[in-house]
Amino acid sequence: MSVPVSKRPLHRLPPLDAVRVVGALAVVAHHVGFATGVNVGNGPWAGWLARLDVGVAVFFVLSGFLLYRPWAHARATGQPLPDARTYLWRRALRILPAYWVAVVVCLLVVPRNHDASAGDWLRHLTLTQIYQTYGLRHALGHTWSLATEAVFYLLLPVVAALALLGRRRAGRPVAILAGSALVTATWVALLASGVLSTAKHTTWLPSYAIWFGAGMALAAVHVSLSNGLLPRWRFLDDLGRAPLACWALALAVLAVATTSIAGPRNLTEPTAGQFGVKITLYTVVAVLVLLPLAFGPPTRAKAAFGSGLARWLGLVSYGLFLWHPFVLEMIYELTGRKEFTGDLFSTYALTVAGGLTLATLSYYLVEQPFLRLGHRRRRRPPEKTTESQSATPAATAVS
Repeated sequence: MSVPVSKRPLHRLPPLDAVRVVGALAVVAHHVGFATGVNVGNGPWAGWLARLDVGVAVFFVLSGFLLYRPWAHARATGQPLPDARTYLWRRALRILPAYWVAVVVCLLVVPRNHDASAGDWLRHLTLTQIYQTYGLRHALGHTWSLATEAVFYLLLPVVAALALLGRRRAGRPVAILAGSALVTATWVALLASGVLSTAKHTTWLPSYAIWFGAGMALAAVHVSLSNGLLPRWRFLDDLGRAPLACWALALAVLAVATTSIAGPRNLTEPTAGQFGVKITLYTVVAVLVLLPLAFGPPTRAKAAFGSGLARWLGLVSYGLFLWHPFVLEMIYELTGRKEFTGDLFSTYALTVAGGLTLATLSYYLVEQPFLRLGHRRRRRPPEKTTESQSATPAATAVS
């Protein structure tokens, strides 16, 4: 007997847990490539390493998908929308404690941060470092993306409410994607006109609204298909049957991005047009990476990404993201190595190994205890517990 629509629980999608570590490993490779000078050279790996910051796009699309999905599911099944205060409390507990530990260690231990001011401390601890030009300290440059994502976390309850206006139960996917694309396009136009600065405003949320919007649109479709709605989108399930084809296409699009069309490979600021092209290409890549693991029937790819090791790596991937620049910085500091030198592969291996070690400690000593605090609930009388209430809550994204 089928479960009534109003009683269907929101199931986890285990393969998506490992997508985070794919994004994290890509970002690590990007940073190692820059630190060793490979990104700015003319070698065969230069263009690819320079564009592995596409891992940030994977994070943002995944966040949009996983965090909007409970809102879409609640609307599609006639259940109350998630409580915004509970959601924000859990988001804060998920990212802030581990992040604060990383900030304190980096500002105290990294020698090049010895001159950090009180303003530097305040901005980094409050995730407002991106609102000052060149306000990112050493081993903390990557935290711009976390500061940007934190704004999305804060805005999501409002954005979700707007996306759910009207009769469409899980929201209109095309409208969600078009609206987010319009925000990004307007922002890029302001960059092109000189109203905004590419040195400062390319790290702000509107630049990447399309990434979050793409994830939200995918979530709206996924929930709708799961509840027998929007059958015209069933082709996404068909695409989910062909993961190798999707990933090969993602690789081809990324290959286009390795050219000058997406801007310079060093720290030179791109033109607004190059920045806009890069954002667009990365959107396509991230969607194609995510799609086969979220849509369609069980496949070998989903089984691999849903394996125990892959899911564990997904659990500690936030720590890997947080700590790998610190490890990379200390490798150079302790060995006396000059900037833009060193072997790419050995440096990458050391950075990943050290990052995973600190990430494991971070997860079990900091993140997990606060996760348990965030999901602690009051006991309810047994007679009031329903099937949907006892279901495992949806996975949330970690960046």
